[in-house]
Amino acid sequence: MWAVSLGLIIGLSLGLTGAGGGILAVPALMFGLGLTLPQAAPIALIAVGAAALVGVLQALRDGKVRYKAAAVMAVAGGITSPLGLWATHFADPYWLNICFAVVLFLVALRMWHQTRKQQSLPMNDTSPLPAKVCVLSPTSGKFIWTLATAITLAGIGAVAGFFTGLLGIGGGFIIVPALAYFSNAKMDNIVPTSLMVIALVSATTVVSAFSHGLAITAPQWLFISCTMLGMVGGRLIAPRIPAPLWQRLFAVVCTIVAVVLLAR
Repeated sequence: MWAVSLGLIIGLSLGLTGAGGGILAVPALMFGLGLTLPQAAPIALIAVGAAALVGVLQALRDGKVRYKAAAVMAVAGGITSPLGLWATHFADPYWLNICFAVVLFLVALRMWHQTRKQQSLPMNDTSPLPAKVCVLSPTSGKFIWTLATAITLAGIGAVAGFFTGLLGIGGGFIIVPALAYFSNAKMDNIVPTSLMVIALVSATTVVSAFSHGLAITAPQWLFISCTMLGMVGGRLIAPRIPAPLWQRLFAVVCTIVAVVLLAR
């Protein structure tokens, strides 16, 4: 029951936000299935990566994925994610748990601040938008590639990849706000592009984990399967749920999980 329910919730979260699955998958495995953080990280990556792949396949049909940008971020993340995984073998689990709780708090704060910012904007705001480093062409809807664009996207991917390996989180909590800050892309482009990066970087890290002797039990496989199923549901109902409502709920959940993690 724990594997099924937690898997569905994580997949649903990932499908709705493009950023929330991995950040909750690790504590879900720790609390629900009794794993330690180093044990939970690769299982979470398999679940989140597989679910993200399902979401990407859905979005590719609609032409929403900026796959060249995703490829640049994934290559950079694929280089740094094994470094993060390597660091887990030397880091004290106590400090890894604290680091994870801090990340949860920061994600919750960003989500809550984002909803307040959205509500404070006038309905008919015509003020000019600030200049962005990564710009989508108004005609093709694709990124206009410059050296600054490539460096910025590679930097986002590198940071996300390191945290993917270190904490077993998909990296979407870095990719989604970073793309929103550095580009003029809308969320219907950002979320599926983030999912593609998560799928590719997770695959690189998971291969490294299997090479170090990773073994998966039946309840863990059940968790992975239900996460993929939850992703399908999340992508289907995402257009029907107001973004601020879901973001605030997600922020509250992240805060509660962080407090419980620190209490342990």
